[in-house]
Amino acid sequence: MLGRNAFVGDVCSRIVSIALPDMSIGEAARVMREQHVGCLVVVEAGSEARRLVGILTDRDIVTGVVAVQKDAQAVQVADVMCRGVVKVREDDSILDALASMRGKAVRRLPVVAQDDLLVGIVTIDDVLDLLAQEMHALAGAVHAAQRHEQGGAR
Repeated sequence: MLGRNAFVGDVCSRIVSIALPDMSIGEAARVMREQHVGCLVVVEAGSEARRLVGILTDRDIVTGVVAVQKDAQAVQVADVMCRGVVKVREDDSILDALASMRGKAVRRLPVVAQDDLLVGIVTIDDVLDLLAQEMHALAGAVHAAQRHEQGGAR
C-alpha cells in the first residue's frame, strides 16, 4: 500500500485539533493537554471554512514562550506559530508526503482538499502504523509459504 497508489487521504486523521490565531498560548496549551496532542493546526478566525494559516507545536510553546519567560496568557498563537506551513493534498501519495516530511524535517503535515481547506492531518505515526500493517501482512505471507513448502516436502 505504500506505493504510488496509497494516498494521504486514506491514512490521515480527519479529526484535527485546531487553534485560532488570536487564542492565548495558555489556552492553546490547555487544548493540547485536554486533547492529548502535540500540535494544533491554526485556522483563519471568523470563518466557518477551515483555511489553514499556520501550525503550533508544543516545541513552539517551549522555545517561544516558556524558555524566554513570556506570559502565556499575554502571548497569542499568531505570535509563536509557524507560518508557511508545509501541507499535502488528500490525493497526494503517501510517498510524496514522506518526501515532504523528510525534506522539511517535520513529523506532521496538515492535509487540505482541492479548495485548500483543512480536511485532516497526517503524521509520521500514521505512516508507521500503515507500514506495521504492511509488514504484518508480509510476514503472514512468508509464514504461509513456509508452511506450504513444509507440507509439500513430506
